[in-house]
Amino acid sequence: MRTMKIHISLAETFGRLAVMLTFGLALSPVVTAQTPGTFGNEYSIVGYNDEATENRIARLAARMASGEVELEYREKRGYLDSLLEHLEIDPSSQTLVFSKTSLQYQLIDEKTPRGLFFNDDTYIGFVQNSQIVEVMAMDDKLGMVFYVFKNAPKPEEYFVRETQRCLVCHDSAGTMGGGVPMVMALSSIYNSSLISKMDVSGAGNVEDKMPVRDRWGGWYVTGQHGSQTHLGNLILPGAGDLTQVDEFRQGNVDSLEELGMLDPSPYPGNTSDITALMILEHQLTVQNLITYINFKAPAVLERAGFPEAKAANSWAELPPKAQLSLTRMMDRMAGAMLMQEAATLEDRIAGLPAYQSWFTSRGPSDSQGRSLRDLDLQNTLFRYPLSYLVYSPAFNAMPAYAKDYVYSKIRSELSGNGEVSHPYDQEDREAALEILEETLGANMSVASGNW
Repeated sequence: MRTMKIHISLAETFGRLAVMLTFGLALSPVVTAQTPGTFGNEYSIVGYNDEATENRIARLAARMASGEVELEYREKRGYLDSLLEHLEIDPSSQTLVFSKTSLQYQLIDEKTPRGLFFNDDTYIGFVQNSQIVEVMAMDDKLGMVFYVFKNAPKPEEYFVRETQRCLVCHDSAGTMGGGVPMVMALSSIYNSSLISKMDVSGAGNVEDKMPVRDRWGGWYVTGQHGSQTHLGNLILPGAGDLTQVDEFRQGNVDSLEELGMLDPSPYPGNTSDITALMILEHQLTVQNLITYINFKAPAVLERAGFPEAKAANSWAELPPKAQLSLTRMMDRMAGAMLMQEAATLEDRIAGLPAYQSWFTSRGPSDSQGRSLRDLDLQNTLFRYPLSYLVYSPAFNAMPAYAKDYVYSKIRSELSGNGEVSHPYDQEDREAALEILEETLGANMSVASGNW
């Protein structure tokens, strides 16, 4: 299934094999679960097919089942607006993707793109004229979990948990066995038939290190970016000629109406915000790595003959051979948190003020009013070289030995003892460390005493 695939680039013909959903046995009038499947070792170790309870969707479903919350259905978008409100997702986070990379590919094109809305841990995909909404959430125990929401008046059930169908595409191994559930934000150049002519992001996710000029193929993009170019809003005419890319680039527009490519009135807003897109890409990169560690690290320890090490409370408690087996993935996690390879912006970014205000207001600040959510947008996306996701429950739920290692890396680099995080200088790093030291205690629990 292709539920909530955020512009994942697969063969276009595969998308046409999507079939109608069939759901499992009802557990309640609010949420149902798909029939269990057979997964590879990583899935069974983590218990991915277990009930997902540690995420925002499960908590909302429980409140709906108890009668505490009742969603409001509105003719134009069904339950979408009410769903966003109760999930604490601001409509200003709206981005639009027109690539046919979704379960609902038949309803998506450049005039009816899929709307994506998100906060720190939950993602909503809305398609016009559809009776389902695609939902994905970061579960503290299971990582990325997938649902569909019945967007029709008074359905018998609202949320339906999906595993097998979604993992056809969202399994990093691509075969629902031995991989890790993940979500990708990619970039491809499309022709007028919405067939990909080039996957610019290649085999990996769009990450902080990718230059703006190569981002957002298959997406609409609003906001100012100065002399920089990007691949958003770009559809090559006819069969598509890659030599025409520069001729058909469109940018520096503040609203979707300026593009003249679609009617934005069916959506909550008239933007597909450039800042929201950049934050989305950073957030998915970090969350995919958190899920990767939660799935892979216990499996690696078990296969290496150290199953008891899974309960270690610090990195030092792991046997040296176990440390050697895990160091690479831990370094990747630390590097993403520290934005070690963040690309330098070539010009100032100016996105939707409402979104920036909402995003920056959601995190803790120190006594000087500084926050890891502060945006720079002149040279880099973030003002300080440490991800705000250090406060997230999912990060805190990683194995204790993993957190211990990553915290040690964070302290080493921010104090000036580690590698220099380009393009951040020593003053930026010291400020990030000061913010973290002042705000960490109230927002995170640290397994070891090393912090």
